[in-house]
Amino acid sequence: MAIAEANGQQLYYEIHGDGEPLLCVPGLSCDTMVWIPQIEAFAAEHRTVFFDNRDVGQSSMAEPGYDIADMARDALALADELEIDTFHLLGVSMGGAIAQEIALQAPVRVRTLTLAVTFSTGGAYACKVAEVWGARVMQISREQHVDELMLMNHSEEFYENPDMVEFIRTAMLENPHPQPPEAFGRQLAACSCHDTRDRLSSLTMPTQVIGGERDILVPIWKSREIAAAIPDAKLNVLPAAPHGLSLERAEEFNAAVLGFIRETAAAPA
Repeated sequence: MAIAEANGQQLYYEIHGDGEPLLCVPGLSCDTMVWIPQIEAFAAEHRTVFFDNRDVGQSSMAEPGYDIADMARDALALADELEIDTFHLLGVSMGGAIAQEIALQAPVRVRTLTLAVTFSTGGAYACKVAEVWGARVMQISREQHVDELMLMNHSEEFYENPDMVEFIRTAMLENPHPQPPEAFGRQLAACSCHDTRDRLSSLTMPTQVIGGERDILVPIWKSREIAAAIPDAKLNVLPAAPHGLSLERAEEFNAAVLGFIRETAAAPA
């Protein structure tokens, strides 16, 4: 178990593999367990850092009132603690919002940027979602919360395999470090205030945006909006993929992430 003091938080982290550093930022309510389908593939090519954001997993619980930019500072402080100067950066969903802020705060440190199933802004709609969903999570059971998360993350095809559904559901319910509903609400509130739309045009590092064609949580037009805002960004839409594509379509997702890094390294300066 490894804990780093980072930006006033205690962040749990794991390092797998060797090579150029790859920093992976997870999404809302996700801890390091979410990366299980990526560990072997990523570690085969990179010194890969997986960590728990504040308010989830084995990292410290936080006071209310923080935002996505604060979580970006957490991740940068973790990189400092690990003496990682520059790194490839991957963010998924809320982690993609955090990765945007990391790239904006410290652009010279980011070798490549991959933003998956994420968004550049939410506005009043996202604030209402945070208000309603945050209140609901306080009123329902953990089992109901897990069921709702799975429905929003997975495809209709996924539910045609009852054994896989039960396997994932059981793994989530048996997580030894479940996220308290209050912490879920705080992360959700941070997401609702995120807004980088007018700043993304300043990014110059090689960037890939991965979207899921059938994402019902963060619809594909959000990925298209980000790709259009970042100069020369590559848009990679996985056909018929849901929001939880890093699990449900892990082989394609892993190939997209690693392939983009390889292509960038092979490209002439």
